[in-house]
Amino acid sequence: MSDPNPAIVTRIAEELRRARRLFFITGAGISADSGLPTYRGIGGLYNNQATEENFSIETALSGSMLEANPAITWKYLHQIENSCRGARFNDAHAIIAELQNYFEVCVLTQNIDGFHRDAGSRNLIEIHGDIHDLYCTRCDYAVTVSDYSGLDVPPSCPRCHALVRPRVVLFGEVLPSHAIQHLYAELDQGFDLVFSIGTTSVFPYIAGPVVQASQMSIPTVEINPTDTNVTRFVDYKLAAGAAASMRAIRQAYQQGLN
Repeated sequence: MSDPNPAIVTRIAEELRRARRLFFITGAGISADSGLPTYRGIGGLYNNQATEENFSIETALSGSMLEANPAITWKYLHQIENSCRGARFNDAHAIIAELQNYFEVCVLTQNIDGFHRDAGSRNLIEIHGDIHDLYCTRCDYAVTVSDYSGLDVPPSCPRCHALVRPRVVLFGEVLPSHAIQHLYAELDQGFDLVFSIGTTSVFPYIAGPVVQASQMSIPTVEINPTDTNVTRFVDYKLAAGAAASMRAIRQAYQQGLN
């Protein structure tokens, strides 16, 4: 993977020194340096492959499948969680959290791995949820687990024996209203610099803030080894990994303060 372009890093650092409010939009690519696969949607280990049951991964990981055949959905939720097990946040997550010491920072993430939360990001919108947060589909039972190693497939509620599910947005389900309200409230306040990191930006609520910022002449940065749906809209493109890029940006920013 290419190193971050030093000239572009310098210009991003200059934008940082003029900024007060930062908005980070992150996808699976930010967790690649933690050893996680870069998913397609929520499922990602399965690019262009059908499941063993000959369903698309979108069908297997859908709300309708969870209702009709929870064992299938939970089988693939287990596989996704297992791909995260033992991994932890990397320098990209940590540096974004560290920037809270100098800026007002909001993070909008599609990821369900919980790494931004673990790294210390406080103003965090986990738009697709967190795979470690479980709740009963019938009663008010809820629990946060470190991993799925001790869970039955599918798990049942210890109180009422109904199905337990993760607090994530499965295919075909609506986004949580509280997350959408949080996002709109943050966008209404405005930002001085917008980052898109490790996401292909296929969802309108992920691409939209970048496009809107571009139209309002707010500086925009994309960190992604490949071009995406928002590449043509951004002011600064780093075709490099997230952790290496954020380390370079932090170093350039700090050098400029000395």
